[in-house]
Amino acid sequence: MKGAAVLLNCPQKADTQFIYMSKLKLRGKDLRAIGYPESPVISVAIGVMEKHYKHHSEDAALALLTQVLENPAAFAADEHLGKIAGKLIVEESQEISLLPEALPYQIFGKEFIDDGALRQMEGAMRLPVTAAGALMPDAHQGYGLPIGGVLAVRNAVIPYAVGVDIGCRMCLSILDIPVANLEKNASQFKRELIAQTAFGAGMAWKKQEDDPVLENPAFQEIGLLKHLHGKAAAQLSTSGSGNHFVEWGLVELTDPDNEWGLATGTYLGLLSHSGSRGLGAQIAAHYTKVARDVCQLPREVQHLAWLDMDTDNGREYWTAMNLAGDYASANHHHIHRRLIKSVGGTLLARVENHHNFAWKENHGGETLFVHRKGATPAGKGALGVIPGSMTAPGFIVRGRGNEGSLDSASHGAGRQMSRSKATQTFTGHEMSRLLKEQGVTLIGGGLDEAPGAYKDIRAVMAAQQPLVDVVGAFYPKIVRMADGGPGED
Repeated sequence: MKGAAVLLNCPQKADTQFIYMSKLKLRGKDLRAIGYPESPVISVAIGVMEKHYKHHSEDAALALLTQVLENPAAFAADEHLGKIAGKLIVEESQEISLLPEALPYQIFGKEFIDDGALRQMEGAMRLPVTAAGALMPDAHQGYGLPIGGVLAVRNAVIPYAVGVDIGCRMCLSILDIPVANLEKNASQFKRELIAQTAFGAGMAWKKQEDDPVLENPAFQEIGLLKHLHGKAAAQLSTSGSGNHFVEWGLVELTDPDNEWGLATGTYLGLLSHSGSRGLGAQIAAHYTKVARDVCQLPREVQHLAWLDMDTDNGREYWTAMNLAGDYASANHHHIHRRLIKSVGGTLLARVENHHNFAWKENHGGETLFVHRKGATPAGKGALGVIPGSMTAPGFIVRGRGNEGSLDSASHGAGRQMSRSKATQTFTGHEMSRLLKEQGVTLIGGGLDEAPGAYKDIRAVMAAQQPLVDVVGAFYPKIVRMADGGPGED
């Protein structure tokens, strides 16, 4: 039982006894965990429980709060709990009603998708602003919209349907360096990969890079962005944690009609995956809170609160989101520039794409705001990169413009187990053995990113043949990641 201990000195005969009484102490996250909405009711509930039910255990207090949450009307007349119930009743009366049934949407590779992701997508398809949606074969449960979910809405933008890591993207550079050099000079490639990159939450680059993105007028026009300019400048050209990486590898071009006029064959490649760092995370957190304040939805879809594009908040978020996307792109370009220069290479071709973003597009003769949270744009002729894992190939793809997918494809293999389950399932010895078998050198990384935590990328690609054509493949050889820990796809 959690709480502050109260020490009482109780004389009894000649002895002194000490009786410990625990005082109830609740936290907001305790209430959110049992389903309480992120709203003033949390502080009201904590105040009532700690004042009038202070001798309850934490479990008993939370059980009582669960009863109030499930049926607030039954407690409306209670002297103390009625204050909590009243707040819940008022909030429920202000909720925006969902559509009675989910709109139809296409699912690609349903056999690979967990029930949690399907439930989340069903909720998204009941929003009154929703026009269309689709689920990619790498989909898995996230927050609000599942990762791998695509959602098109009318005249609105949903911060959590974009994601926390705004503008998270892939960038692949194909170089003129002979492929034999990667093995022959492996120590140099490894050394430069360490020297020219930085990973992890809060990580800043050792020397601030100059870039036009830092001169974007939005940094002066929007108060939040003005506050974040220093952080953005310090973190420019660094990478996040979780599944973010920079890696040397081999590119096999298989399409003789590729966009760069390159001969089919094997090339040296540099591939990176990262986003907008602290800038994007702060933008996402701020505007998600704003959205939930002005757009009150039922608890099961509260993370999908939206901002109307006819409001200042909606337009502000759109500007900030696009800035974060430009910033993410600049991050990759600086990393690639440094690394290519360090090994004496020349750029032959580049492929890059966002996969946590929203776009204004036309579908079915209607202008819609299309959110791709962990999904790759795959309009007709659009190039993109879909990675596998640290030991599995990624693929260079060309979109086929499939309207059923809203011109989208998967953003990777997709997780098939959580980070915590992965760390409990795999051992360091198993991971080392697999890396050695596949001829991959890993710098950093953790068991949460073990290859077995991901779906089979080839099965995922087979499930989306109607969505993309394969132009080539990338095989990782020297992989740099942050140390194991949490991250956003």
